[in-house]
Amino acid sequence: MSDSPDLIDHQHAESPLYFGIDVGGTGIKIGLVDSAGRTVGYRKIPTRQPEGPEAAVDRIAQVCRDLGQVVGQTNIRAAGLGAPGPMDLDAGTLIQPPQLPSWWGFNLRDAVAAAIGMPVTFLNDANAAAYGEFWTGTGRDDNSMVLLTLGTGVGGGIVVEDLLVNGENSCGSECGHILVDPSPTARLCVWGGGRGHLEAYASASAVVQRTRQRLTEGAGGKLAGTLAGNDSELTALKVYHAAIEGDELALEIVDETAYWLGIGVTSLVHTIDPGIVVLGGAMNFGGDGDPIGTRFLRGVRETFRSRTFENVFEGTRIRFASLGGHAGYLGVAGYAKKQTA
Repeated sequence: MSDSPDLIDHQHAESPLYFGIDVGGTGIKIGLVDSAGRTVGYRKIPTRQPEGPEAAVDRIAQVCRDLGQVVGQTNIRAAGLGAPGPMDLDAGTLIQPPQLPSWWGFNLRDAVAAAIGMPVTFLNDANAAAYGEFWTGTGRDDNSMVLLTLGTGVGGGIVVEDLLVNGENSCGSECGHILVDPSPTARLCVWGGGRGHLEAYASASAVVQRTRQRLTEGAGGKLAGTLAGNDSELTALKVYHAAIEGDELALEIVDETAYWLGIGVTSLVHTIDPGIVVLGGAMNFGGDGDPIGTRFLRGVRETFRSRTFENVFEGTRIRFASLGGHAGYLGVAGYAKKQTA
């Protein structure tokens, strides 16, 4: 999917409209979205994390003013805001997001609300992406949905009967931290404290770690040369490219990742019974229509089938996400609509 979304003419927009603001460690995506989930205006700006949150809020407000001039401010009801956790959703405060170290303890929600002059709802970024896929993406025809985002870590979002699971401690839907391996020697996830968590086995970081271990133990093939250079030369994307070329180790890593993800999917489905599990994030091994993406998805389904009831397997779809990097700002805009309706 393109970095810029398809836009509709504001004259065809369904009122009221909502801002969707998706804050990341390197970039901030801001969309003006109509009530049908279509994007009227869009801008992406750099986060410039070291400059601090106040400077970023000023730039967010300026973009919102620019986008709002096209449709008239009176047609815009509210804004939705997503950011990385951990956070205190009720207070509107970022706690210690590792991507934004100079923003720790900052009340981002209230600062944005004051700067743009309208109500702002606040979500964890993974939950925002989940609500985007639920509202207008792969899960749009479902009542409940689980989203797993596969990237550096594993994020997640859960919607049950149209309700987003945020949790009492603003930590609801942290699907990447469910336990899949209880052994004392289980792998550690990206943040270093989660032994045996799904993130330790099914993230891009885990793919690199497991591949590097195999290479250190003497595995050959197309990826062996990466150990001779800098550690950063080995990436999940390189594993995917090697798998496309038929490299045995790369294919084993893809299959193992699918297996562990299938274990996680089974636990989530047995808890939520959502009807659909959506796989998003950058690490999709090519996604829909790609031979490795197809193999990966088939492996997840096969593991799930072997560990669940037949009727549950038949009643649960596992599919790739469809909104790409736009899911976050669309999700918070949709959530703002839901909360202010």
